[in-house]
Amino acid sequence: MKIISWNINGIRAVAKKGFKEFLNSENPDIICLQEVKISSADRAEIEFDFASYEEYWNSAQRPGYSGTAILVRSGLRGIEAVTNGFGIEKFDTEGRVQTLETNNFYLLNIYFPNVNRELSRLPYRLEFNEALLKYIKKLEKDKPVVVTGDFNVAHEEIDLARPKENEGSAGFTEEERAWFKKFLRSGFIDTFRELNGQKVQYSWWTWRAAARARNIGWRIDYFCASAKLKKTLKKAYILDKIMGSDHAPVGLEL
Repeated sequence: MKIISWNINGIRAVAKKGFKEFLNSENPDIICLQEVKISSADRAEIEFDFASYEEYWNSAQRPGYSGTAILVRSGLRGIEAVTNGFGIEKFDTEGRVQTLETNNFYLLNIYFPNVNRELSRLPYRLEFNEALLKYIKKLEKDKPVVVTGDFNVAHEEIDLARPKENEGSAGFTEEERAWFKKFLRSGFIDTFRELNGQKVQYSWWTWRAAARARNIGWRIDYFCASAKLKKTLKKAYILDKIMGSDHAPVGLEL
């Protein structure tokens, strides 16, 4: 099974930048999208027509903000259900979490909160993290879990181009990194690190100062899998040549 995750920074924008061609070229079984930035009302008026895919949307209540979506290849076997949210209103209203259940595992599509430059949303982010981990571990009692999306945190210094300059900055605070370590210690594998060792590759670049052209980036988009799935991991990668967003798509093959 081939799964791709991509923070597209707006579905309407990326649809004009070759998204359909990307789907046709990569041909994933499932693609998880973050920051779709479209309301339910606007979506009803726009036909994106992603041929051969079933669409599952999770819009934020606030128009043009956040939101997630999952596209599943039509007729893909073993898909049981897709649900939005995880039962906590102040998080669910931002459209950040989707759960796809297959016969063999759960796939979570998540857009983690950005704490912003002033770190004013750090308490919200940490509360989200803890509540989400409880939800994930509850699911894991039933079957293994794959968690993907924009985690909005670089785990280790190898995961960003300028770690010293960014110590304590949004996405590289001690608190955010400590939770990521706790999450992995709870029984999850960072699949990119597992399969690629110490390879340096990034998945996000600021729009400022030609950061992408200079490859001054961060790896903040992940596929993490329950340890029980270790033997099924075939390939984990970053498609950093694909344009259309400030993020690159990331992939996992099981």
